[in-house]
Amino acid sequence: MSKNKPDNQDDAGPGRVFRDTLFTSRTLVLPDGSTLPVVKARVTATTDEQLAFLQAQPMAIPFH
Repeated sequence: MSKNKPDNQDDAGPGRVFRDTLFTSRTLVLPDGSTLPVVKARVTATTDEQLAFLQAQPMAIPFH
């Protein structure tokens, strides 16, 4: 039996996950200079500031 996780399972831990509709891998730079990595077209907001930033981006849609 394989113990691999399904692709739709979040590996990033707690937080709100978004899907990047433009890139599968990149680094987003927030206005305060902090960064958010996009990995496998997913980015996770763990703070209110990150969440607000991602919600304001047309390329970021909530991952279900």
